[in-house]
Amino acid sequence: MPKDGIGESVKRREDQRFLTGAGNYTDDINRPNQTYVYFLRSPSAHGRIRSLDIAAASAAPGVVKIFTGDDMAAAGLGGLPCGWEITSTDGSKMAEPPHPILAQGKVRHVGDPIVAVVAETREQAKDAAEMVAVDIEELSAAVDMSAALQGAPFVHDELESNLCYDWSLGDKDATEAAFAGAARVVSIEIVNNRLVANPMEPRSAIGEYEAATDQHTLYTTSQNPHVIRLLMGAFVLSIPEHKLRVVAPDVGGGFGSKIFHYAEEAFVTWASKQIKRPIKWTSDRSEAFVSDAQGRDHVTKAELALDADAKFLGLRVDTMANMGAYLSTFAPAVPTWLYATLLAGQYQTPAIHARVRAVFTNTVAVDAYRGAGRPEATYLLERIVEQAARETGLSPFEIRRRNFIQKEQFPYPTPVAVEYDIGDYEATLSKVEKMADVAGFPARKAEAAARGKLRGLGLSCYIEACGIAPSALVGALGARAALYEVATVRVNPTGSISVFTGTHSHGQGHETTFAQVVADRLGVPFEQVEIVHGDTDRIPFGMGTYGSRSLAVGGAALAKAVDKVIEKGKKIAAHLMEASAQDVVYEDGAFKVAGTDKSIPFGQVALTAYVPHQYPIEELEPGLEETAFYDPKNFTYPAGSYVCEVEIDPETGAVEICNFCAADDFGNIVNPMIVEGQVHGGLAQGLGQALVENCAYDETGQLVSGSFMDYAMPRADLFPTFKVDTETTACTHNPLGVKGCGEAGAIGSPPALINAALDALSPLGVKHIEMPLAPSRVWAAIAAAKPSEGAAAATMAATPTAAPTSAAEPAKSESKPGLMGRIFGRS
Repeated sequence: MPKDGIGESVKRREDQRFLTGAGNYTDDINRPNQTYVYFLRSPSAHGRIRSLDIAAASAAPGVVKIFTGDDMAAAGLGGLPCGWEITSTDGSKMAEPPHPILAQGKVRHVGDPIVAVVAETREQAKDAAEMVAVDIEELSAAVDMSAALQGAPFVHDELESNLCYDWSLGDKDATEAAFAGAARVVSIEIVNNRLVANPMEPRSAIGEYEAATDQHTLYTTSQNPHVIRLLMGAFVLSIPEHKLRVVAPDVGGGFGSKIFHYAEEAFVTWASKQIKRPIKWTSDRSEAFVSDAQGRDHVTKAELALDADAKFLGLRVDTMANMGAYLSTFAPAVPTWLYATLLAGQYQTPAIHARVRAVFTNTVAVDAYRGAGRPEATYLLERIVEQAARETGLSPFEIRRRNFIQKEQFPYPTPVAVEYDIGDYEATLSKVEKMADVAGFPARKAEAAARGKLRGLGLSCYIEACGIAPSALVGALGARAALYEVATVRVNPTGSISVFTGTHSHGQGHETTFAQVVADRLGVPFEQVEIVHGDTDRIPFGMGTYGSRSLAVGGAALAKAVDKVIEKGKKIAAHLMEASAQDVVYEDGAFKVAGTDKSIPFGQVALTAYVPHQYPIEELEPGLEETAFYDPKNFTYPAGSYVCEVEIDPETGAVEICNFCAADDFGNIVNPMIVEGQVHGGLAQGLGQALVENCAYDETGQLVSGSFMDYAMPRADLFPTFKVDTETTACTHNPLGVKGCGEAGAIGSPPALINAALDALSPLGVKHIEMPLAPSRVWAAIAAAKPSEGAAAATMAATPTAAPTSAAEPAKSESKPGLMGRIFGRS
């Protein structure tokens, strides 16, 4: 096995160019005779465009051409498409209003693009845009979801409602019966706050048209170039795919916000043909705040039914999910199939029913953000389980152990349509319990009390569904695209290997991990393997990178392609060694005849494939290149347990994260160092949401957190040194046994932090607090609780509410069959 193969912490090869300033990002690209576009955006959240005068701006220095929504309409361009259709509970299709490239007749959120000014320089385009006279009749804005559902103002007049869909999942009757027989019902109302993705690299796009070949090229900051080519070419601009090339070079982070097809991409691609020159656009940070799809923004009421032994009987959930003003590419799927299907969590809850109402508001569109539905489900579930622990008097560890799905129960069909293939939830819980030294918490709590601080410990147990697929299933659930992946492995004559993958790397380290997979399976040096991605003219059609699917789906396709290469190599080697192909095995980089000392190295077979002088040409084609598509049978289900420990200053409300421990099960791990980095990044984002981040609009729809002056970003000094470790149960249905790791930290960490804060504050009578934990919010919660002297004294007690069950004596849990059959058997 190569020293740089699967399981080794190989340093990321791509970091050499990134750390030396040699990365090639979209904004680094400049095309000959290039122009620049600046978008004049709406300052109003809701209004009618009464008039638009571009005469003065058109005469400004450097202006090449100015485009309006009327130009888009006259050209017959389509609106931006939505890639997922949801059907409401009553059988009606979701409301799907048009999403124009440039506003036509009406603006629907601050930042809605109205005019595109193309000029010789960006500065000239911006100056000219300030000369455009736009008269907007201000209209009342729909901002609050509850109010928006009550009626006007309507974001889209033609709908006569702000409801996008009213959807449900689960057995409502069974859930009602569970509640009717419950010994206790725990309820909670929570907000999952809206976030701005803020990847390090703002979005950028360059459109170029070659008249001689009628060829369009789009350079863009995208997580999935082939999907952009499909959506834009087929549904927006009517360009045949063979005449449209999409290139996503190095991309500086995405976190979901660069999955989607945006108006700016369509505009530069189309307009470059109109002016017969390339057009470049790069967002600045302020523009990104009002044009990039945002994340989260749920308001939920939930109830948990328990029996007399604190076993979960049923879960009832009612969620309002904000869509913003328009449907982004995958927005409808996030609060439905990516959210409600994970409401079982790690627990044996036999009956679950979830209702989700998606609401249009006069705000920026909301779509997938790191975790996409899974963080919202975990936050809700782990908050209400924690509340149940407090109300029943059990420790958070004990109540979870009583309700865990046991490892002998897998595969486990849940009552919310999915089937977990494998897991061991006790293993990760026991591991994090030891990592966090939970047994020593009372002493730390007492020491903090002596300093006048409130110390709390919080637990969170998450599960997520990764490797979004299979295509047959997601198609039945409303996806308008398949979700397989593809890879081509090309063995060159001298034995070096070029891998062409449909997944895209924007910080994950694919150029390293994918090379490790190939090197390991072929037994060749890591340095011989090159990974190519991001250019639709070079790579096979793939579905991109999101949902922690890269290794589970893209890597599986890669492994299958390598297996095909080995099978063909066996036939070539059999010919060279005058043996039967059935007798040839491949080991340690060489083809061998089993039971003999005959052996041929991989390199010789590669050369023979391309120099077939003595070759059974009638039986074997020359060359050694194979392509494989992989469409998974199921999702993968990473899971884990997190413990957070905080100290709170009751005088100021300031929260300090003292310790954070994470124990995850990601299945087999290709590169432990990269996995640890992914977990660290996810933890920083999840804790950032819970501690400081918040995207806020006022009642008029104005974004009041529209820059880093008002939108707090997590910093390194907010966090302790994370302690992370793993347990392994290998995925049962992909060839690598991997599950996915990129989103876990962002999923499990917010409830762990909030639970820890409430543990610290509970002796003061604080039972609920929303994210983020700004000092002013914490201080106000303390003040509102008005603790008595007795409660204040209880703050200093040394006995933690989070005292665990002994790991050596886990609570027994009954095995209960799921109420729904396997969806995979009937989809």
